[in-house]
Amino acid sequence: MTAAAVAIPQAPPSFLATGRGKLTLAFLCMVGFLDFVDASIVNVALPSIRRDLHFSLESLQWVLSGYLLTYGGFTLLGGRAADLLGRRRILVSGMVLFALSSLTAGLSSDSAMLIGARLVQGLGAAMMLPAALSILTTTFNEGTDRHKALGAWGAIAGLASGVGVFLGGVLTESAGWRWVFWVNLPVSVVLLFATYRIVERDSDAPGAKDFDLLGAVLGTGTMLLLIFTLVKAPDVGWGSARTIGGLVGTAVLALAFFANERRHRNPLMPLSIFRIKGLAAANATQVIAMAGFYSMFFFITLYMQNVLGYSQLQAGSAYIPITLMVAVGAGVGSNLFVRVGTRPIIVAGSLIAAGAVYWLSRIPVDGSYLSNLMPPLLIMAFGLGWVFVGVNTAANAGVPPDKAGLAAALINTSTWLGGALGLAIFSVIADTRTHDLLARHASASQALTSGFQRALTACAVFLAGAALIALRAANTKGEPATADVVPLEAVDVNA
Repeated sequence: MTAAAVAIPQAPPSFLATGRGKLTLAFLCMVGFLDFVDASIVNVALPSIRRDLHFSLESLQWVLSGYLLTYGGFTLLGGRAADLLGRRRILVSGMVLFALSSLTAGLSSDSAMLIGARLVQGLGAAMMLPAALSILTTTFNEGTDRHKALGAWGAIAGLASGVGVFLGGVLTESAGWRWVFWVNLPVSVVLLFATYRIVERDSDAPGAKDFDLLGAVLGTGTMLLLIFTLVKAPDVGWGSARTIGGLVGTAVLALAFFANERRHRNPLMPLSIFRIKGLAAANATQVIAMAGFYSMFFFITLYMQNVLGYSQLQAGSAYIPITLMVAVGAGVGSNLFVRVGTRPIIVAGSLIAAGAVYWLSRIPVDGSYLSNLMPPLLIMAFGLGWVFVGVNTAANAGVPPDKAGLAAALINTSTWLGGALGLAIFSVIADTRTHDLLARHASASQALTSGFQRALTACAVFLAGAALIALRAANTKGEPATADVVPLEAVDVNA
């Protein structure tokens, strides 16, 4: 029988299956790794930095918080600028800024110089990361290729948390704390060279002609004030006029920002992006989950060093098996997407991690790594791998190419906002308990451990809350992209 014109779906070719596709994914994941690892690599070097540069206890936190402040504050601007001005342009600019600030940080002769360098370093990362993630989501086709690529990206994000602590310990003890910054230089040079060889040249940037400057100022100001207020809240008190004023100021700026976005012809953040099913829930899940995960790593590292007496190298080495388990969890989670979708992976991962962190909250004063830390940390790491790959995939599902940078910026802003929120809340819980016990003449180890226990319990509650929010996230299963339709008029079809 002669067939009439028949239309069948033809799946687009897999770019990821090619050598260039694999190289592109490896390059983009390396960019992400460099940014993510820098948020944790400095942690174990802080005692050495404090001693050499004569930091006060209050100012030392800004070695971490300064990076977090500008990273979270400028990520939205960096992501939208990548959409409007060109992704390769923003990626290259961010790399150069990141490398120069890393060099300056390592050369620092006093506390002010180091904090200033960290602020600029965060700005460079805020340009690099959303640009790289938006290149990933626009390079790989919607469907299996993109899910695999986002799974690898999520795995790298989880791995970096553990690897950063380990590398920080090794570099600090073997070469000195300055190398936790200088190690970025050769990597940045290689990545900068690779950018011009791998990433396609940007086309003309029509968005630059009508750039939403007011929206950029209001949006960035909102995030900077919010994160600064959260970072300072544990020191000045949640009920202080400074904290309340900061939160009120954040609300006012946010309202002005959204009012501007509604009427601007080419807004920095088109509010239509929130009509994408499940996107808002995925970002909210990331905020709450990261509050738990980021703080958990912070308190466990303090417990190892200040209670168990671990050296910087020992504390860093303790995360090696944890890092490997994150990779295992991410790999398993990525392979399950096609069967069950992202939503069950995020929910299950959050609950697994919540149970493991609650187990960690039982740490004793005389605890040991093998019996009290390693088993729950391994379980937590498996759940972390599921959450990271699931949330990153759900948060980018269904996003059109012209808003890929914005979607990438939103999920990364959620990541660092969650970290700042968690530390702001849980540090108060830990410090209040510790000071209360010290006033009752408990030993320093007992007081610190009890404070960490309270904070870790709160982290577990937040992770359970993330599971509830994730029930509203997108449940993408790796569906193929919209297919091209081709006529098969010349084909004979036999009945």
